[in-house]
Amino acid sequence: MSAPEDRGEGAPPERPAPAPVPPPPGAAPGEPTRRAPVPLWAGDPPAALAVAPPPAPGAGEQRLGPSEDPPPAPPRTRRQRFRAWRYAPVVEVLATIALALVLAEGVQAAVVKPFVIPSPSMEPTLIPTQRVLVNRLAYDFGSPQRGDIVVFHPPSSQGCAVTTSANEACPQSVPTHAGDYYVKRIIGLPGDTISIRGGHPVINGHELRNEPYISPCGGAPECNMSRTIRVPKGEYFMMGDNRGDSDDSRFWGPVPSSWIIGEVFATYWPPDRIGIF
Repeated sequence: MSAPEDRGEGAPPERPAPAPVPPPPGAAPGEPTRRAPVPLWAGDPPAALAVAPPPAPGAGEQRLGPSEDPPPAPPRTRRQRFRAWRYAPVVEVLATIALALVLAEGVQAAVVKPFVIPSPSMEPTLIPTQRVLVNRLAYDFGSPQRGDIVVFHPPSSQGCAVTTSANEACPQSVPTHAGDYYVKRIIGLPGDTISIRGGHPVINGHELRNEPYISPCGGAPECNMSRTIRVPKGEYFMMGDNRGDSDDSRFWGPVPSSWIIGEVFATYWPPDRIGIF
């Protein structure tokens, strides 16, 4: 029998050999034994890996107690009450139509105004009952020109303001205008001298014969007014295209620019005369 091995005082004690692991049932003799996997944790899994249970139905909802009432609905505005009214769509349509008519009337009064030709004094250019459009802004940024067809207020008296001879056009109208509307062509400008020869105006000594738009005057007294007059400053001498049948400045004088409503720029009735001047 050998002597026991001398171990120093500082040597660590020997660890007992691990107990042999019995082979799993059905293992063949001599087959190496595998250890069962060891979990990474002991006890309950960490909180990060734990699966939270699904919330119970109705969880997080505020439940009213037996004695609590639901909060009152906010009061409806006047607009909301109107839109809930059963006749609201009809009222809205009627209001839209009324607004469109008001705007159209405003545009007509300020920019474009229709007129009906009442007499044959502008034939053949314009005939009775013909409808024309007048640009009311035509002279807000410029002055009337010779040859323009204009709508204006005539003098309140159809007689001349001064006494004239039989062969002289009226040089001065009365100071007030009538409420009627006339349509004529501008022939004389402020400062022009005018006389009438064979129905054609003689302007500043030159007879204006290039007038393809007129009806010949004939032998009526108003066709020849040989005595020269001068158009006052700021006034215009008007004549109708139907020179033998037109009540115009030859009888009641020139008209101030403030009496002119606007320039005729188009005609829309009858259909065979629709066009732009």
